[in-house]
Amino acid sequence: MRFDGWRDYYDEIHKKVRLNLSGKSGADVVGAFGLLDLYGPTFYPPHRTTVEDRYAWAKADIEEKVGHPLFRQHFAVHETEAWLLSEPSLFPQPVRAALPGRCDRPETVNFDEPPAKLLERLYRDKLRRSYKKVTDGANLFGRLDPQVIRSKCPHARELLDDMLELATG
Repeated sequence: MRFDGWRDYYDEIHKKVRLNLSGKSGADVVGAFGLLDLYGPTFYPPHRTTVEDRYAWAKADIEEKVGHPLFRQHFAVHETEAWLLSEPSLFPQPVRAALPGRCDRPETVNFDEPPAKLLERLYRDKLRRSYKKVTDGANLFGRLDPQVIRSKCPHARELLDDMLELATG
């Protein structure tokens, strides 16, 4: 399913899930998963300011809105780049050497400098070029070890466990 940004996703996910999980086309589908970056959307109520609070509220809100038993909403905390930070050896040495200690627990990187902004700054400062989400991110993502992500990123582990549960259930 394709969406034009988080707003389109938020407004249209319920329709697309119903369409894809109904009738003959949905008979062989074991589940549908939504994935958004936690950083970026602005649909959170103002009093929802922490990672855990935003995650729990938005997950419940979207799952209720979709209303399908085979749909699970998840968030990359803060962005999928956090998953890249779980495996520092993937990065060029100058970038790897400059990664802050908080990257040992990538989902604790904060809203002030989320992972993609951190990588953009480090690539610019250390490699004198920009970090490109589409090319650099995709190349790095393809080399990630899922077990490393599971061990360092609890929210990513929830997504992987949900996928496994629905696939084997």
